[in-house]
Amino acid sequence: MTAADSVAQILGQKIAALNVARLPSVARQRAEELVLDIAGLCLAARNTDYIGALLASWRTAGPCTAIGHAGAFDAAAAAMVNGTAAHGEDFDDTFEGGPVHAGAVIVPAVLAACEQYGRDGRSALLGLVVGTEVMCRLCLVAPKAVHRAGFHPTSVFGAPGAAAGVGAALGLDAGQLAHAFGIVGSMASGIIEYLSDGSSTKRMHPGWAAQAGLRAAVMAQHGFTGPRLVFEGAHGLFNGFARSRDGDFAALMEHFGERWLMETIAFKPYACGTMIHPYIDGAVRLAGRGVRAQDIVDITCEVAEGTVHRLWEPLAAKQRPPNAYAAKFSAPFCIAAAFVTGAAGLETFTETTVNDARVQTLAAKISYVIDPDNPYPNNYTGHLRARLRDGRVIEERQPHLRGGAHERLTRADLEAKFARNAAFGGWSPGRAAEFARRVPALFDGPIDLSSLRA
Repeated sequence: MTAADSVAQILGQKIAALNVARLPSVARQRAEELVLDIAGLCLAARNTDYIGALLASWRTAGPCTAIGHAGAFDAAAAAMVNGTAAHGEDFDDTFEGGPVHAGAVIVPAVLAACEQYGRDGRSALLGLVVGTEVMCRLCLVAPKAVHRAGFHPTSVFGAPGAAAGVGAALGLDAGQLAHAFGIVGSMASGIIEYLSDGSSTKRMHPGWAAQAGLRAAVMAQHGFTGPRLVFEGAHGLFNGFARSRDGDFAALMEHFGERWLMETIAFKPYACGTMIHPYIDGAVRLAGRGVRAQDIVDITCEVAEGTVHRLWEPLAAKQRPPNAYAAKFSAPFCIAAAFVTGAAGLETFTETTVNDARVQTLAAKISYVIDPDNPYPNNYTGHLRARLRDGRVIEERQPHLRGGAHERLTRADLEAKFARNAAFGGWSPGRAAEFARRVPALFDGPIDLSSLRA
């Protein structure tokens, strides 16, 4: 590489030089966990109205698997359906430094590419690790800026992440990988206006990014070209989506292939926006101390400024979200629902809970103040201060995200989560257990996902 090489060219060279045999064992472990978690989430969402609408609008034949559904699809359709289903209930993995949801983009893209083009498990493993790593690193270049500009980082960074993962799985050379990045820059997208009314577009963002990255990699493989300055250029990805060219591109490139950020991927214990999770933990503990909802005058949460526009404002609307999907991105609702019901899983986010008078009454008492010292996005913390009618003030603090780097969910935890999600989607316990048992062998032979079809 030379001083004149672009970011895309340098990254392409680093990816092309990787050897799957030299990946650390923990990277393989995370890849297995991602497949297990994403498969369960696809099964959980398979009977939803939004997946039904997507299948009706995008059904093209091929050799690929839409998890939980009958028949076979082409790679783009499978990537789109699986990516949308995986993220549809907001129960998928998170990279805490971003945040981005890498698994819902990279797993569907890479598995579809391997099914379509006959690549084996070793190729899939390399693609999953590379794509996840690229996506995690991209969100460190200009932290918080993409969200602040009104775009969804999972969608914007998912497109080049998927291009990297599919490109690695298909064996693209360094030049082809650089062109894949250049091409996919024109396919990246995803606005966050869904926050205003709880509509379905956020759900489709990972699926769209997955199929876009897949298409870009295959186009580059066959000679289509893209701009070399796609990331850092005057009209490049970061100037367009982060409104700045002054990002830390070293965070993307330095020690790539030597230090794996994807090892720190966090798996969710709750089916809602990740930054709310530490506050949910605090609410559950508060209820566990014998505090009753009717005893509470108000609850004040100390929060990071960067989370306010997505999870707290407009406050009156967040205190009474219009539907169950919007409720997943309402900190007052999630805190109140967890306090009242003791849970925040798939079963919590229903129209029944949204309209529960107990939850609505408590949510109306929950507000926030900005903590200028909050470490977000480097760490997700939670602090609640409850004033009670008897004059007491009770506080709860959660110092980190459960399921993340500081307190990982175990493999047994993830298998139990998979089993619950599979059951939610109508699978028997025996069928779920059989798939979970087979996951460790997924990368040792041909890719065969037929057992995940209906």
